[in-house]
Amino acid sequence: MSTLSILIEQTLSLFIVITVGIICCKAGLIDDATNKKLTNILLTVMQPVLIFNSFQMEFDSGLLKGLLISLLLAFTTHIIAITISYIFIRRKRRKVVVTGGTRTVTYKINHDAEVERLTSSYSNMGLLGMPLIHGIFGNVGVFYVTAYVMTFNIFMYTHGVIMISGNKKIRLGDVAARLKSPALIAIFLGLIFFILQIKLPNVINRSLDYIGSIYTPFGMLIAGATIAKSNIMEVLTKNLKIYYIVFLRLLLIPIVIMLIYVWLPIDETIKTIAIILSSTPTTTIGTLLTIRYDKNSVLAAEIFAITTLLCVLTIPLIMFIANMLMKYA
Repeated sequence: MSTLSILIEQTLSLFIVITVGIICCKAGLIDDATNKKLTNILLTVMQPVLIFNSFQMEFDSGLLKGLLISLLLAFTTHIIAITISYIFIRRKRRKVVVTGGTRTVTYKINHDAEVERLTSSYSNMGLLGMPLIHGIFGNVGVFYVTAYVMTFNIFMYTHGVIMISGNKKIRLGDVAARLKSPALIAIFLGLIFFILQIKLPNVINRSLDYIGSIYTPFGMLIAGATIAKSNIMEVLTKNLKIYYIVFLRLLLIPIVIMLIYVWLPIDETIKTIAIILSSTPTTTIGTLLTIRYDKNSVLAAEIFAITTLLCVLTIPLIMFIANMLMKYA
C-alpha cells in the first residue's frame, strides 16, 4: 500500500474517532472539566511516553542525521508559515472610497490580526500530526516529529506569546518555564538514552508501548469534544472571512512548503513527514493563548474546528500533489 493510501486511510480513521468525540460531548459523556483533565493526561503522560519510547531503537547515525535535518526543516517550516501570515494578514486594511468623483483612502483596523496570524502560522503538529505520522511510519516517524515538537514550543512561547500578548519585553524566565514541558523533557531524555544506547527492560518497554498506543484515539476524542463546543453549521456559514484563514493554514502555507521541500536531495520519508506536518490544522494552544491574553478566543476556536474538519480533505490533496512531484524530483 502506498504512503498516500495509508495517509487517506489513517486520516479517515482519525476523523471517525473525532466524530465519536463529538458525539460523546453532545451526549454529555465528556464535559468541559472532563475534556480539560483528558487533555492534561494526554500532554503530561501519553505524549511524553510515546516520544520517549520512539528513541528506544538501535543507534543509527543515519537516524541522527535525519533528526538534525528534520530540526532544520522544522525551523524553516515555522519561519515560512509566520512570514506568509504577516504578508497576507494585515493589521491595517486599505480601503478606497469614491464619492462624487473624489477618491478617499481610509484604513480599517483589523483587531483580530494577531489571532488570525497565530492560527494560520502554528499547526497542530503534536495532537493531530503525531498520530498521523505514527500511523504511517511508526516509531521512526515519531522520532523525526520530535524535532517539530521542540521547534514548535520554542517559536510558540517566544514569537507566539509576544505577538498575541503585545508585550515585547517577555521574560526569559517565563519562556524557560514553558520550555520545561513533559514533551521536551521526554525528547532530551530519549535522545540521551538513544545516543548512549541505554535500553529499558522489556517489561517496562512493553508497558510504555501500551500507554503510547492510547495517544492517538485519546487525542482524537479530545479534538472531537473540543470541536463539539462550537455550533459547526453556524460557524460554517456565518463568518465567511474564516475561510481566508482556513485557506492560508490548510492550502497556501503547505503548498509553498511542499513546492520547496519536494526538490530537496534528502530522504523521502523526512520530506513527507515535513509536508504532512505543515498541512495539519491550527493548534489548540492558540485558543488557550487567546483566552489568557483576552483576545478573540471564539474566533480561534472556530478556526480550530473548521481546519480540523476540512484537513480530512486537504491533507490527502497536498500529499497527492507532493507524490506526483516527487516522481520527477
